[in-house]
Amino acid sequence: MNTRTLIPGIKNASSEPAKGEQRCPGAPSTQDIVASDKVRAPGWVRSESYQFLGDQDISKDRYIDPAFARLEMDTLWKKTWQFACREEHIPEVGDYHVYDIGRFSFIVTRVAPTEIRAYYNACLHRGTKLRASGTEGNTDEFKCSFHGWSWKLDGSHQETVCHWDFPHVDPKDFSLPQARVERLGGFVFINMDLSAPTLAEYLGPEIKAHFDAWKLENRYIYLHVAKRLPCNWKLAIEAFMEAYHVIETHPQVAVSNGDANSQYDVYGEHVNRFISPLGVLSPHLYGKHTEEDILKQFTLGDSGALGGGERSLGKNGSARQVMADMFRGMFEKATNTDLSGVSDSELLDCYSYTVFPNTFLFPGISLPMVYRFRPDPSDHRKCLYEVLFMRPVPVDGSRPMPAEPIRLRDDQSFCEAAGMDAGFGAILDQDTDNLVLQQEGLEASAKPGITLGNYQEIRVRHFELAIEKYVKPKA
Repeated sequence: MNTRTLIPGIKNASSEPAKGEQRCPGAPSTQDIVASDKVRAPGWVRSESYQFLGDQDISKDRYIDPAFARLEMDTLWKKTWQFACREEHIPEVGDYHVYDIGRFSFIVTRVAPTEIRAYYNACLHRGTKLRASGTEGNTDEFKCSFHGWSWKLDGSHQETVCHWDFPHVDPKDFSLPQARVERLGGFVFINMDLSAPTLAEYLGPEIKAHFDAWKLENRYIYLHVAKRLPCNWKLAIEAFMEAYHVIETHPQVAVSNGDANSQYDVYGEHVNRFISPLGVLSPHLYGKHTEEDILKQFTLGDSGALGGGERSLGKNGSARQVMADMFRGMFEKATNTDLSGVSDSELLDCYSYTVFPNTFLFPGISLPMVYRFRPDPSDHRKCLYEVLFMRPVPVDGSRPMPAEPIRLRDDQSFCEAAGMDAGFGAILDQDTDNLVLQQEGLEASAKPGITLGNYQEIRVRHFELAIEKYVKPKA
């Protein structure tokens, strides 16, 4: 695995760098930028794990062929660990939350203070869903609304209406089937494959250590927005895997976004990430803007927590350091949290981790988010996209209830979601407006595949290799 970053001005021993070793010329690396911060970044930030994974085109059929979508549902989705809900969605015994993935549906419920189960959401009589999709609540039983058959909270069969007519039904054999459940960092993950590796094995030891360092169990969801997108779910998730698109798609943020400086890493088969440094000028714009310009333009996904703050560069200051110092105090005051031990990089930069197959984790402070992507069960050309903003739990220990989902219409702007920062909503609109053009373009294209960059789009290739692993028939 190559963990070297090429430093501008230093040549390799050979005249040509190996594939995947090229970096933006004349620009500092992410690690160079982070190393200059006043408050030092932790080890999980100061690590690199890039690997060249090939440069062949990726077939476009996996985005446009409905047969491929059916194959994914029969293979991939049945064998992977998926984020179903947060523990704060089901804090009390009897609380439940319905999670759907394609045609599958699960009732995720807390059956004891320290035990969570996920039942297949179907009556064992004639198949009626025991709870409607998108619902949650508290109960001591799961009763079918059609004929009244019921199950206890622990999944055991409770009642067969007119049991005399079902001598062939043994209650001991009629417990609700379950998926596997594991918890990590306040997240509840499920997996339909009873023989799958544990979640820790699935993520790998290095990423488990990252999770432990983030302490995401000490955050809560304060904004949850969902919208259906007009594209295959893989196109949607891949749109957020690189900063390569920033200069063209989001030119308004390039003044304070080190897009071409971003670092890309892959970990095992199921996790990848980028670190995109903020508070620095895009290499595409070198020589065109000052530090004052960077300071004036800088915006955050959670800027609503900051209120109005006067920005001043001062003598010999850098925009990045000024913003880090200012954000530390403002975030602490706005959210009633202690950030004295948090590095400048965690306060400013965008950390994006993909947990295969459909979850993005942003564990920083300025962009404390989760993305989740799910295929539309009735149309492979559509998917559900969710963004969940998270804030640290206040120092007094009080944990607000998670925000109710805001479900936007297909034609609505993300800016229309109550509580969404207008600047960040506009960024999400720009990202998702491209997707219908990409879906339609792939269907119209004479080219049989998509072409990827070796470094800036390594997360896309890594993701597609994982897709291949699950859908490819075993020899």
